[in-house]
Amino acid sequence: MLKLLQIIAKEKFQLLRKHVDRKAWDSSPPTTVNAWYDRLTNQITFPAGYLQMPFFDKDAPKYLNYGGIGYVIGHEITHGFDDTGRQFDKDGNRIPWWREETIEKFIERKTCIVDQYSNFTVPNLNINANGDKTQDEDIADNGGLRVAFYAYQKLIKANPNADKRLKGLSKYSPKQMFFINYAYTRCAKMTDASARNYVVSDDHSLGQFRVNGPTSNFVEFDRAFNCKPGQRNSRVNKCTVW
Repeated sequence: MLKLLQIIAKEKFQLLRKHVDRKAWDSSPPTTVNAWYDRLTNQITFPAGYLQMPFFDKDAPKYLNYGGIGYVIGHEITHGFDDTGRQFDKDGNRIPWWREETIEKFIERKTCIVDQYSNFTVPNLNINANGDKTQDEDIADNGGLRVAFYAYQKLIKANPNADKRLKGLSKYSPKQMFFINYAYTRCAKMTDASARNYVVSDDHSLGQFRVNGPTSNFVEFDRAFNCKPGQRNSRVNKCTVW
């Protein structure tokens, strides 16, 4: 083990004498089931391990892929314009590049998100989520869902017969299935102790909030499921950053 750590350390020190290769693959293995945005390189990464259901399958209906990997792509791109990403330019330099007027409008909009998520209560624990801590991820979730849906909407407008309804789930329209698969990607089972630790330590909101938050803010979700603002999960005053 010590020898292995020495080899890894030597390889990392060698990088100090090399020019930065912005296209080089980082140290994460291709089996990693995760995706991320790097502000310093202005790149999004999707290892092969992520390109599987419920996120992606080449033979799956488009509404499932757009509600899965499409949303994740939108989520990661939106990180370039969240409260942290906005502080970096396209080359990864930490310099202010937004106008003061833009920043003020952004803060006004993101405060709506922060307040909304801070009012979410974790079932069984009687503790609230920390919307200030999770704001970057919440902004990315809301933005990612919207751009993915509009991209899918653009696809079916050009090709209305692009998808067929799923066997066994034919009562749901393609647009409804888009949102259902989006919700499915955030399904998880946690113990109360794990949920408490997650709320305290993680920059992401709990899965149920990552579903209920963005869908409650999105008018297209209301239209797909015939919801009226204020009815069940639909908010009257919707929060929108991007």
